[in-house]
Amino acid sequence: MSLRLVLAGEQDAPALAPFIAAQWHSAYDGLLGKEQVDYMTENFQSAAEICRQMREEGYLYFYLESEGRRVGYCALHPEEESLFLSKLYLIQECRGQGLGQEALGEVITAARRLEKKRVYLTVNKQNARAIRAYEKFGFVREKSLVTDIGGGFCMDDYVYGYTL
Repeated sequence: MSLRLVLAGEQDAPALAPFIAAQWHSAYDGLLGKEQVDYMTENFQSAAEICRQMREEGYLYFYLESEGRRVGYCALHPEEESLFLSKLYLIQECRGQGLGQEALGEVITAARRLEKKRVYLTVNKQNARAIRAYEKFGFVREKSLVTDIGGGFCMDDYVYGYTL
């Protein structure tokens, strides 16, 4: 399979937000519960919030496409010396087929183009599948992080890094 990243613009946010919500519910309802996933998608991945992140914070959102269809999305945030892999999700039927590894390769390529020294990400401690994928690619666990996200919810994550 061949994967490509297609840059999304603010005009794509109204279609991107429900696509994102579907991927988050598929990935996290069993780990975090539907209530927390609803809270997170409504507050952090709504169309308005995606536009704000693009415009005000410099986030780059991409659709992941393979064989002419959308198979996921990712969001990157260039920082001074690092590239933060904020989001990387595949649709359920495309998981476990190597597309995640291919997407990570594209992220590393983007980081090199942007002349960054490392890529880092956060991953839920209970998300064993994603952790295995990141470690298989060569990401290394750096620390644990608990973040209050409001609404009575917290994210209990690991931070993983990949040095270029």
